[in-house]
Amino acid sequence: MTTKIVTKENISEAAKCLNEGGTVVFPTETVYGLGADAFNSVAVKKIFEAKGRPGDNPLIVHISDISQIHLLAREIPDNAKLLAQKFWPGPLTMIFKKKDQVINEVTAGLDTVAVRYPSNQIAHDLIEQSQKVVAAPSANLSGSPSPTVCSDVVDDLNGRVDFIIDGTGCEIGLESTVVDVSGNTVTILRPGAITLEMIREFIPDAKLDGGLIDNDQVPKCPGLKYTHYSPNADVIVVQGNKDKVREYILSHLSSDVGVITYKGGEYPGAGLVLDAGDNMTSYAHNLFTYLRRFDKNNIKIVYAEFSVEEGIGVAVRNRLYKACGHKIIEV
Repeated sequence: MTTKIVTKENISEAAKCLNEGGTVVFPTETVYGLGADAFNSVAVKKIFEAKGRPGDNPLIVHISDISQIHLLAREIPDNAKLLAQKFWPGPLTMIFKKKDQVINEVTAGLDTVAVRYPSNQIAHDLIEQSQKVVAAPSANLSGSPSPTVCSDVVDDLNGRVDFIIDGTGCEIGLESTVVDVSGNTVTILRPGAITLEMIREFIPDAKLDGGLIDNDQVPKCPGLKYTHYSPNADVIVVQGNKDKVREYILSHLSSDVGVITYKGGEYPGAGLVLDAGDNMTSYAHNLFTYLRRFDKNNIKIVYAEFSVEEGIGVAVRNRLYKACGHKIIEV
């Protein structure tokens, strides 16, 4: 397959491809997505083939107008209407009881469907011009870090999809917050930039699901069933007292060891040192790109400085712990 790499000036061409059952990679405010017509089972299967994604892992359906939710959701609870009013368009996915017409390839046979209304203009224009609602997981090979810049998409999917739209980098860098609104309680199944604290401003009894890392649970949330976000390098998270964290990492350095620092830190002797910044928003933005850069520099082991923080820090912790396979050292 020949992949055509285009810019926003060619959105109409990419939208036509979606309309005709093709696959298109596009930027969003979170990460790049790999899209296909959500009501075309043949097209949706191409997503799984391109990614090497297991078929029992459900997908998020992206819309370009809030009215399109009625194509997908059997009922829209008041809490969902409130969240849509406050956070759509934006990095929030909501899980609804699905209409019968939503195909099993999208929902992995579940009775629910995940829906998102992205704020990225390229994503919006692509979906709108395609005249479809678009099923789209992250645009990476299954298991690897989600791509936040176009070059990483090309590394993974060039020759496996029809179009890639280069929209430069993604603002947030982590996938959307996923909230289950299909039951009586609003529950965050995947943390993201829309935090529990933000949601509780409007829904005080909203909660964070305790089973985020329970692999025995049936995944109501897209992207939760399988361990992913992992580079080829072996990632180890080191957290605790800052001085002790750095002392530990310094004692384990060599030329094939990389380090993600947080709030500064010097590691002479490391093969590659990347600074995640001074706050968790910056850490979130940099994380996936950094994990890929370590692989490109033939780093074998990555030590990640980490400090457990609230807000978007919950999302960073979720992705980082997944990336390291829960290899965590407390000091």
